Amino acid sequence: METGTTKHGPPEPAESRFHRGTNQSGMRDHNERLVLSLVRQHGSLAKSDIARMTGLSAQTVSVIMRELEDDGLLLRQAPQRGKIGQPSIPMALNPDGAYFIGLKIGRRSAELVLIDFLGKVRAAEQLSYRYPTPRETVEFVASGMEKLRGCLNAGQEKRIAGLGIAMPFELWNWVDTAGAPREIMDEWRHRDVRGDVQALCDFPVYLQNDATSACGAELVFGQSSGLRDFVYFYIGAFAGGGIVLDGRLYSGPTGNAGALGSMLVSGPGGKQAQLIDIASVAVLEKELNKRGIEAPHLWTSPEDWGELGPTLDEWIVRAADALAHAIVSTVSVIDFEAAVIDGWMPTSVRLKLVDAVRKAIGDIDAEGLTVPKIHEGTVGVHARALGAASLPLSERFLIRPTMIAGGT
Repeated sequence: METGTTKHGPPEPAESRFHRGTNQSGMRDHNERLVLSLVRQHGSLAKSDIARMTGLSAQTVSVIMRELEDDGLLLRQAPQRGKIGQPSIPMALNPDGAYFIGLKIGRRSAELVLIDFLGKVRAAEQLSYRYPTPRETVEFVASGMEKLRGCLNAGQEKRIAGLGIAMPFELWNWVDTAGAPREIMDEWRHRDVRGDVQALCDFPVYLQNDATSACGAELVFGQSSGLRDFVYFYIGAFAGGGIVLDGRLYSGPTGNAGALGSMLVSGPGGKQAQLIDIASVAVLEKELNKRGIEAPHLWTSPEDWGELGPTLDEWIVRAADALAHAIVSTVSVIDFEAAVIDGWMPTSVRLKLVDAVRKAIGDIDAEGLTVPKIHEGTVGVHARALGAASLPLSERFLIRPTMIAGGT
């Protein structure tokens, strides 16, 4: 790590300045977060660009960017020479400026990722299971974090700024669909998972619904930055989603807004059913099992499911029809400009699903409504874990933090 010079005394290590200028929660002040957010959005910016965008004085911007550079959060880029005057020096985010850990607790697997300040995955660990248990999950976190932290040197390890947890709220209510013993799932009812994980960490821990976290990953790391208002569907073991309003992840007062898996849609035979009972990957697995096909690779190899034949094609048709009805229902409440669909599946399957949704939505009577554009998600299978890691990043360094529960 670089060192810098303080006003008094010898040079101070950059990592020791990591929290300088922050409040007791370790959050940067408003203007620093504003600068970091703009640089993240644009890739790199000169001081004059930021002054123009923010309305802050050139002197104020200069002070802020110098402090962010001293703290190791910004890096100078090559000077850009114009026709007149001094060359401008763009500043970009330092990938090693901060690190974040994301934990996804799913119904069929758990995942830990370590990301840098740009959102690049530096290391990952995964655990597959028939159903989640609190003890096994905490043990996985303890051993997994040790492996992740082992990928960093001492200076980098000091820059881990937080851990986010993405998990289904009220996990104990999914006994039947998870195929787990009731007494095991009931253990989740009485466990403070955030507290258990916080006991393992010397940095803040945050908690969010898993599908909402996936939506947050699309918002922070995805390529949908031009969208300001969109409804988001994540098709994992069970279907879920999230809502973005005015460029901000909206989770509601209980953190459960955008619980799209519970939405009623048209099911088999025209009967109503919940989206979760039609468009979930767990439903695909059950259909494969009925035909004598064991498919554990749905959970262990999400990037490559191999050849699943007509069972996959039939599931895509049913899931697309259900998603199309769900999308039309949402825009009758809020006129979203787009619907984004991502999931725990190969990109080729996601593309087929999105294309099928576009076709199905054209067959629905949506008179009086503006049907939103249908987009593929751009984050992919790691969306929930990356969304979890984005919680401390957003809460501590960005101007529009995701709305989260918990945190220290």
